[in-house]
Amino acid sequence: MIDVNKLKVGVTFVDEGTPWKVMKYDFIKMGRGGATIKVKARNLVSGSIITKSFQSGNMVEDIALEKRHLQYLYKDDEKIYFMDPISFEQVELPVSTVGDDISYLVEGEKSWVLYWNERVLGVEVPASVVMEVTEAEHWEKGNSVSNLTKPVKVASGLTVMAPLFIKKGDKLKINTEEGSYIGRVN
Repeated sequence: MIDVNKLKVGVTFVDEGTPWKVMKYDFIKMGRGGATIKVKARNLVSGSIITKSFQSGNMVEDIALEKRHLQYLYKDDEKIYFMDPISFEQVELPVSTVGDDISYLVEGEKSWVLYWNERVLGVEVPASVVMEVTEAEHWEKGNSVSNLTKPVKVASGLTVMAPLFIKKGDKLKINTEEGSYIGRVN
């Protein structure tokens, strides 16, 4: 069992027989009453996202997930496909199960795929990823007072706001929690 105060971002738990992954955690303490913990969580089976509230001190069931390092192959309209590099066995997941994390997967790269009781639940993405810029508008040096940004598209199709000096072919480090530009990688 896990104390609800330990349900930080990325923690997985079982509530009412369903596995959940915490996306956002809020601790709310008002006046003399007890504290409330609100978590925005993704259902690891259906992919739906809801907000759950718990009273401080409550417990939820711990979940034992198995992680396998699989190679991301490609996606179509309904599913994404992975391959075990040792056995060459292919695994497919519904796109809805992975959710927004699909934007941080690059074809040919390895990813951690989460299993629960031999059932595929989703993908675990790192805190940051490095991706190549595939589209970026041309920028001319001019009179600017503040830091300006422009939208650039990376290899996975994700659009990120980046500084004006970023051009096609550059490699960017991207924060996967916020989907924001961290820096350029050489």
